[in-house]
Order: sequence, then C-alpha cells, then structure tokens
Amino acid sequence: MKISNKLAVMLMAGTLTFASCSESELLDLNIDQNAATDIDMSYLFSRATLAIGGEYENTRIAMLYASTMVQQTSSTAGYFSGDKYLYNAQYSGAYMEAHYTGVIRLLTHVITRTEEDPTMANVNAAATVLRVFDLHRMTDIYGDIPYFQAGKGLEGEENWFPNYDSQEEIYAAMVTDLRAARDKFSESARALGSQDFIYRGDLAKWRKFTNALLMRIAMRMSNADPTTAQQVFTEANTNGAFTSNDDIAFILYESGPQGVNRNGLNDGYWNTYKYSRDCKISGTMMDWMDANNDPRKMILTGGIGDPENAATWITAPEEQIGMPNGFNSTNIAEVVPDGTLDRFSIVPQNFSMLNLKYLDWEDPYYLISYAEVEFMRAEAAVKGWISTDAETHFSNGVAAAINSWVYFDPSFAVDAQATAAYIAGRGFGAASNEDKLRLIGEEYWASTFLNAIEAWSNWRRTGYPALTPTQDPNAFEGNFIPRRLRYWENEIGSNPENYRAAVSRMGGDLFATRMWWDGGN
Repeated sequence: MKISNKLAVMLMAGTLTFASCSESELLDLNIDQNAATDIDMSYLFSRATLAIGGEYENTRIAMLYASTMVQQTSSTAGYFSGDKYLYNAQYSGAYMEAHYTGVIRLLTHVITRTEEDPTMANVNAAATVLRVFDLHRMTDIYGDIPYFQAGKGLEGEENWFPNYDSQEEIYAAMVTDLRAARDKFSESARALGSQDFIYRGDLAKWRKFTNALLMRIAMRMSNADPTTAQQVFTEANTNGAFTSNDDIAFILYESGPQGVNRNGLNDGYWNTYKYSRDCKISGTMMDWMDANNDPRKMILTGGIGDPENAATWITAPEEQIGMPNGFNSTNIAEVVPDGTLDRFSIVPQNFSMLNLKYLDWEDPYYLISYAEVEFMRAEAAVKGWISTDAETHFSNGVAAAINSWVYFDPSFAVDAQATAAYIAGRGFGAASNEDKLRLIGEEYWASTFLNAIEAWSNWRRTGYPALTPTQDPNAFEGNFIPRRLRYWENEIGSNPENYRAAVSRMGGDLFATRMWWDGGN
C-alpha cells in the first residue's frame, strides 16, 4: 500500500510537470533538429522539368490514346484505348492525376517562393513558362481545368478544392503569364545553369521558347477568337521565336538515367513494358509517306519482324507495311497483304514496327520544335497575319522536321538533295490557299510524330490530315475520333461541386465534348 501511494504521487507530479510545459515546447519535440528546413528552388524546378516527361501519364495519354487516335501508330491490343475509342478511366485521367499532384504542385511552389526575390528571377520566369506549357497541354486534353488555384494547396485551405476555370479565361491568363515571364528573364539574376534541363541557362533561347509557346496558344484559339489570336501571334513572332533546330525546346535527359531522369515516353514504348511489341506504324502514316516519297520512312520504322530479334528484321523500304487502325487480334489477319502472311506466325510482326533507335531513355523529349514554329508562320502568312513568304516558311519547316531526327540518332541524317526533292514534290507554291493549309496541317502532323498530344490538338483545330475514324462495335461513345478525354474520376468524389460546375458549363464530361477553341472538322 505504501508503494502504491508513493507511485501515485510520482505519477501526479510527472503529470503536473508535463502539463506545465508550453504547447510550443511540446510541438518542438516533433521537430528533427538535424533536418533541412528549406530547399533550393532550383532543385524543385529541375525535378518538375524532368517530370513533364514522366512514364505514367505519357504512356497512357500520348501513346495509348493520342498517337493512335491521330493515326500515327496502330495496335491490335485492347489496352491501346485510342485505336478504337475505348474508355479506360485510369488512362484517360492520367495527366490530371500525375501533373496536378506532381509537376504543377512543384512549379507553383517554386513560383510562389521566388516571386519577391529578384536574384531568383530566372528560376521564377522559367517555372512560369513551364507551368503554362503544362497547363496548356492539360486544358487542351480536358477543357475547363483548375488554373488560377492549381498547385496552391500549401498556400491555404481555400485552395484545397480548386475552381475549374473556363478555357477561354485560361487562354487569356496564359498569354498574360507568358508575357510577364518573358519580360522577367534577367542576365543580372542568378543563372539557371546546369539545373536547367532544357537550355542549360541560355536566356535568349528561353525567351524564344516563350514566344513560340505564345504562337502555339494564339494559333490554337484562331477559330474561336481570330482577332486576339492574330494580335498575340504577331506580337510574339515580332518579339522573336525559333530560328533554327538549335532552338528546339527539348527536355534533355542524361545518359545512364535513373529514376525521373529518363524519357518516360520511351520508357513506356520500349524499355520498361515493351509495349512496342504491340504498337506499329499506322497504315495511315505509312500510306501517306509512300504517296509522297517521304525520306523519313525508314526513320520512323525499323522494319518488319520481331522487335526483340534483329535477325528477323526486313528493312527494305519497299517491303514496309503499315498496320491499319481499328483491327484486333482476331481480324487483323484479314488485312495482311497477300504473300506476306506467312513471314511471321505472330500476325502483328508482319507490319512495320517503330524504330528502336529513337526509343532510348536518354533521347530528348519534345516540348515544341522549330519545325512547328515555321509551319505556324506559314499558316499565318496564308491567313494574311504576317507579310513574310508562306512557301519559305513551309520549306523551312519541312527541312527542319526532317533534319531534327539526328538529335535521336546520327544515322537518321537525310541527304540535302533528298530533302529538297521531297519539298519540291509537295507542290506548295502552286497550291490554292486551302490546299496550302492542308499541306501545312499534314506536315505538322508528320513533324509531331513523337509529340502526339500536340499532333492530336492541332488535328482537332485544323482537320488536317483528313482521317477516317475506325469502326468498332465496342467504341465507348461511338466511332468518332475523341475531341477530348474524360477527367480523372477521383475529381467526381473529391471535388464534386467544382467538377459538376465545369461539366455543366462545357456540356458534358464526354469524348464528344468540344474545346472552346474547337470549331469542328
């Protein structure tokens, strides 16, 4: 009994002592005094840059949906959802899922933490440009999205359930943000240096990239608001965009990559899951190259055969066969040309595969190319927006698109005479204005072969090239090429009020729902 009383007194004393501690002192017990309390914003900027090319969302959006929808590639495998317009919730929402919780969160935090520090002006401006790039891609995939509050959850609980902003408002904001970022780059501020995985700190090229992105945004809204589009385009073009392939905005991954430091599109296509065994050059793309004697044919394809056994490859250009879109493993044999079906017992191996030389982890990842900029200038000249020669811009764009393949492998170099002959064969100079727009659209499509999200967006705007939808009884909403993808389904339950408002404003969360800028084709 005496022992029990003594213990009770000791416990009471300890409790009183504990209660006398201040709340802050108690909270301090949870702080690791040896842990870092701050982080270099340049590191977060680098991490976000590399993550734009992440495997998860690029596999699902760019490869399994966009590239097959726009008929650059084809597959009989059911998980290539875009080939036959199937709905896969995880695939469709992948860009929202990965980038709001990753890229956008990181870039927004960098912008917030550096906006009042003049020494960090370049990091702030570059992060702003990439945030706009990524949200521009996001809005063109889905439509209305959170823009103004995106990535700001750490700044206050009012941002935890962000509003979905209308696409028209987003486009106006992107122009404002890009112009402000362009004006903020400063040679007197801290250099971006090696932490910049796009231009290694070259501010002149960052300004050109900003203008190129403004031109892309302007051209995208040219059907919805042509007056503003022309003003934005001409201002950016005059301010100075790309002038050669040296200006291309690539994410530059290092050799021997680890973790995030690798091209995620290629990781998906080949290195991790070997999806490319099931993915072939589309019959639409191959037929188009054949019809125009395109010198890129044996760049895009590595031949017919087993992708994992080079001894089987048939690489003669005249033997190449594109796989028509819209077929499955059961009926694909019906369209293998006579006399070739017995080459390989695995039927898809009778069609032209992707060229493995552009599927390395360390290969660059496209953001926007010089070829695209020249094609936009050609279109602007045809429309009368600018006074320079449309044919010159078209020729520059085609040559740039062909020559840019050497960044992936030196063996992809094309003889200058072959390039000139191809350009002459397109007949741009003698074409009508409508045919000029068709030629520009087709070449833009070909030039964005490894940038399928952009290829799909530009096709939706222009209708070029003319594509025939596939026909499949299991197509989710019908046999038409989707105008958008459906939102990440998590939003239905986690942000229901704002999700419903966006869907109501847009006219549905459907493949058929059109963008604000999508005038139809």
